[in-house]
Amino acid sequence: MADDAIILLNQKLDHLTLVLEKHFGAVDIKNDLDLATAFVWQAETNWLKPVPKVNRVKLELLKGIDNVSEILIDNTKRFANSYAANNALLWGARGMGKSSLVKAVHAHVLEYVPQSNLKLIEIHREDINTLPLLLNILRDAHCKTILFCDDLSFDNDDTSYKSLKAALDGGIEGRPDNVIFYATSNRRHLLPRDMMENERSTAINPSEAVEEKVSLSDRFGLWLGFHKCSQDEYLEMVQAYVSDIGIDISFDKLKSQALEWSTTRGSRSGRVAWQFVQDLAGKQNKNTV
Repeated sequence: MADDAIILLNQKLDHLTLVLEKHFGAVDIKNDLDLATAFVWQAETNWLKPVPKVNRVKLELLKGIDNVSEILIDNTKRFANSYAANNALLWGARGMGKSSLVKAVHAHVLEYVPQSNLKLIEIHREDINTLPLLLNILRDAHCKTILFCDDLSFDNDDTSYKSLKAALDGGIEGRPDNVIFYATSNRRHLLPRDMMENERSTAINPSEAVEEKVSLSDRFGLWLGFHKCSQDEYLEMVQAYVSDIGIDISFDKLKSQALEWSTTRGSRSGRVAWQFVQDLAGKQNKNTV
């Protein structure tokens, strides 16, 4: 009932916002961090929109990433307990559970360190330039916050990365003690290779031009790499999902179908494993939710 009430409240507030903006222009909505444990930053109205049910996978179902998982859990627990912790950049292969791990770790730490009142706030890539405003809102909040940006990267002529650099640990105020920043990206340095090479070829001092942009990733104390999984790791992912859902199938048949599925997709990853299991569950009249 509580989740339904929050969903209804979100719908009414969205409608009210559209009506008010139509007649009076953009308006600010009062933010209440007690409404949920997760939020999405709506930059247009400076509103932290509550998310009553987070789309996430159980931590124990994320296979093949045990090492990075333990590192991120430890870092997050230290942050939740008000000890020193680092901003984290989760980078690497597509579909290997980068964003899933952030959401799963949030739920895990919230369960084991409930007194932290740990919040998860997602900020969209296109709203990075509003990060200083969001940090000002969170600075006086009576809770710990993981600020999360999924699929973070910057293209040519994009200068919003400067806002991120300043917000992470630059400027006079710096990052609030109650906020930590986690980001995922397919790029280790967040910038495309052709952009870095172009800077080298056109700058008066190429090394300084590239260094200024690459230094963005240096703002993240933790670099957690995600690499393509082996066949055994892929099958372990599939088996974990199948067991959790309760799908009845022999291992030999499951292995054969799972490998055929990955071959048709041309890759093996946690995402491909989940998509295969969704298809398998549907054929057996089961739901994965």
